Amino acid sequence: QVQLLESGGGLVQAGASLRLSCVVSGRIYAMGWFRQAPGKEREFVSAIGWSSGSTYYADSVQGRFTISRDTVQNTVSLQMDSLKPDDTAVYYCAATTYCSPSACKMISLYKYWGQGTQVTVSS
Repeated sequence: QVQLLESGGGLVQAGASLRLSCVVSGRIYAMGWFRQAPGKEREFVSAIGWSSGSTYYADSVQGRFTISRDTVQNTVSLQMDSLKPDDTAVYYCAATTYCSPSACKMISLYKYWGQGTQVTVSS
């Protein structure tokens, strides 16, 4: 059984940075970060292959967010820089037991989810 425990998040001003972390237990293929803003559907933010280290980003965060993983500490992190008010959402880490490189952005492939953490960016 895969379990995820998130930490980080908070309230910051536009232009600031935040770092989210997620500790994972169990065997997984890739980890992803997704977010859901009020009244909107949950959307892909970033993903990383656990063994390969290959990374994937949504266009909206490319160049501002950086995903990384520590296979010793079993942790995946999302460094968020140059935050914008549009980044305000509940952020979820998620894990999948398999995704092809072209499919790691697909929310439907992620079976295991963290509890979510609120990120609020004020203007």
